[in-house]
Amino acid sequence: MKKKSKERMGFVTSDKSDKTVVVTLEREFIHLFYGKRIRKRKRVKVHDENNQCEVGDLVKIVETRPLSKEKHWKISQIIKKRGL
Repeated sequence: MKKKSKERMGFVTSDKSDKTVVVTLEREFIHLFYGKRIRKRKRVKVHDENNQCEVGDLVKIVETRPLSKEKHWKISQIIKKRGL
């Protein structure tokens, strides 16, 4: 049985590399003991085959096989463009 690949949503924070963008993933949770809301951010490198993403775009990414040393994600779809 095939495992379902992970999907995440995040904002593009850098598009300076060729066919690669950096996406910031943010998650929020409540601390179990203190009850305080905590935000954690993670930056991942994502494969963008057609160089169509710009800084500020909201994208959906999907986990894939390792494409390079640090790239393990690819763009599934662009949900919202920066200026729109």
